[in-house]
Amino acid sequence: MSVSSRAVATAVLSAGVAAAASVGILPLAGAAVVLAVLIALGWAGLLRLPAPGGTMLVVMLSGIGSVAVAYATNGEPVLRYLPLVLAGSMVLAFLAEMMRRDGRVRLVESVSGTVAGSVVALACAGWVAAGRTEGSADLVVTSAFALAVAAAVSALPLRGWRALAAAVGGAVLGGGIVGTLLVDTVTGLWCGLVAGLVVGALHLLFERLPALRQRLPGLSASAVPVAIGGILVFVVGRLVIV
Repeated sequence: MSVSSRAVATAVLSAGVAAAASVGILPLAGAAVVLAVLIALGWAGLLRLPAPGGTMLVVMLSGIGSVAVAYATNGEPVLRYLPLVLAGSMVLAFLAEMMRRDGRVRLVESVSGTVAGSVVALACAGWVAAGRTEGSADLVVTSAFALAVAAAVSALPLRGWRALAAAVGGAVLGGGIVGTLLVDTVTGLWCGLVAGLVVGALHLLFERLPALRQRLPGLSASAVPVAIGGILVFVVGRLVIV
């Protein structure tokens, strides 16, 4: 996938999260599951891991499990059981390696890559946790819109720090405008700053990976900023703004 195609995919996924959040918590959880599945499908190809089947299964179960736990947990803190999901994903990663029949080549790389993918997939639960916070639906919509703007700006023919600066600037502007309409200007600016930094930094990280030319790794890379944005939105909403 080209840079512009990945940017469009990220923008579409962000818009989908915003639309789901405006409807209710169950559609938002469904959108988070879609993000986790997309990450799992292409994660092994993105990092060129040697056991794609096991990696995909572990990452997918971790992401779906984290969203389910965040949705089903009653009371505060909403994410109190997320460490258990992470611990389970690490156990599954080792079990997947034990079941390999290819001599377990690049064992350390495979385990570390699988666990890293599980952590990214777990971040999808942040959208559900943020959506379940009282009065935070507008915050989720604002943040998702800022992510979409940052992704759209990242499609411009810019590289390096200029691309990062453009993504941050566009997201701050978009977040500030939407935040003024839905929550308040300062909150929107914070959401835009976080969204721009996430999209811009990951754009710098991924832009030289040859695996991104393939469809599934490209889709996975497109979903990563939206997934990570979820947990950061939760942190910003609970610890900085609210």
